Amino acid sequence: MKEGFRQSMAWLHTWTGLVVGWVLFFVFVTGTAGYVDDEITRWMEPERPLQVRIEGVERGAMLERALQRLEQVASNAKSWTITLPHTTLRPRGEQGLAISWEDLPEHGHDYGRRGGEELNARTGLPRQEVEPRETGGGGALYEMHYVLHYMPYNVGITIVGVCTMLMLLAILTGVITHKKIFKDFFTFRPGKGQRSWLDAHNVISVMALPFFLMITYSGLIFFVFNYMPAAAVALYGTGKQQERVLIDELFGRDKREYLPASRPQVALDELVQRGEAQWPEQGVASLTISQVKGEPARIDVQRILGGSVNIYDPVMLSFAADGQPAVYPDKTHGPGKTHRMLIGLHEGLFADWWLRWLYLVAGLLGCGMIGTGLVLWTVKRRNGHLKRNDAAALFDAYGLRLVEVLNVGTLVGLPTAVAAYFWANRLLPVGMAERASWEMHCLFLTWGWLFLYASLRPLKKAWLEMAWMAVAAFGLIPLINALTTDRHLGVTLAEGDWVLAGFDLSMLGLAALFAYGAMKIRRRWLKADIAAVQAGKEALA
Repeated sequence: MKEGFRQSMAWLHTWTGLVVGWVLFFVFVTGTAGYVDDEITRWMEPERPLQVRIEGVERGAMLERALQRLEQVASNAKSWTITLPHTTLRPRGEQGLAISWEDLPEHGHDYGRRGGEELNARTGLPRQEVEPRETGGGGALYEMHYVLHYMPYNVGITIVGVCTMLMLLAILTGVITHKKIFKDFFTFRPGKGQRSWLDAHNVISVMALPFFLMITYSGLIFFVFNYMPAAAVALYGTGKQQERVLIDELFGRDKREYLPASRPQVALDELVQRGEAQWPEQGVASLTISQVKGEPARIDVQRILGGSVNIYDPVMLSFAADGQPAVYPDKTHGPGKTHRMLIGLHEGLFADWWLRWLYLVAGLLGCGMIGTGLVLWTVKRRNGHLKRNDAAALFDAYGLRLVEVLNVGTLVGLPTAVAAYFWANRLLPVGMAERASWEMHCLFLTWGWLFLYASLRPLKKAWLEMAWMAVAAFGLIPLINALTTDRHLGVTLAEGDWVLAGFDLSMLGLAALFAYGAMKIRRRWLKADIAAVQAGKEALA
């Protein structure tokens, strides 16, 4: 009975992984890119200046200039926010002096219009910057990992949600199937064909198993939350109003009436000093001024993000308009806090540089786990089909060929198509209409062409030729960048801008990885071909 149960779990693991494997590979590739989406966006907007820290500006004068600007442009706002120069996690990078506001909502609306400006810290005037080219940036890649593309939002997120549930099932059945899971972690036998692919799949799967469980389960939270309004209707009544009431209650959304924000009595620099005394290691990120009707004005001093998984509920100190400390109740319920913590774990925005690298490596291992599983399925079945010679074997051979084409078209074709997305960013005319959309069209047109190419070539040649296409696609990106912009490695390395330089170097690293894989595959297959020829000669002799 025990053996039968494990065999059933192995069957379920195999077929669950195969059915959704290609979609999951797409999700992991684009989702892993999401861990560096801000850096990708910055590279895809080369018109923006190199990163420079703002130093030597007196903070009190800087805050006064920001207040004056808010009085000019947002005199009827529900809230004012002044963001101080600091290193931020969202979006990642150096944040300069900025202001933002939310207007009082119009009649019948819950929220007002939002606005914001980046300010020159020395003059208090809006910064004059060159408008960057239109691009989807890293955000477009990240968004695809949970809503796909070219389809309605609810359709895409439902497909990804179902595939995510099946992935969780595949992970759990995989753990049950491998009763020697810890031994598998230390076992890898190269050059053994099917055995080597199985060892690689096991090692990668066990190596990052906690990450795979976390990222899959927390990903399901996106899926469940997407359908929570429908559940609210079923439980609490029909209509949009009931949906909004439940969500507002869970997440503590503010529905009170506000007065226009105004200049406080206390000097803002004094409040910043109190915040720095409270958080000497992090510092102050921003100040928000608001006033609920019938209550004193309020100033919230927010700590720089970091040190907590949940970055959606930032740490802050609150003061009255005269500078006296104030305490306000936290209206976010337990389910809302749990949801935000799990989303924080999934997105990894809280992570510092070394933990982000760990997220990135774990995401790449996820791609490797799915890829080795898909290849293992074909390797296990290829020899069996070759030994059979009946109608069923012929039908199975067509199915095997389909899976092999899908494998090479996805495992090699998709990364190459992502490289084409970066090529399109540099080669499409800057003033082109719907430019961001055409960047994405280039990705999918390239991917579709590579699927067609894989279907028309012999399997081994398709793998090798497309692997070298990937080498060229990634390896030439720094050259294309140097020929089309002044943000190439010769400049970014000299200026110490490691975001832009790191992108180009990462492209070279991916090219080297594909080159290594292509050479290993060629060497392995050449050795197998030589052995087959020798075996044929011996048989004839």
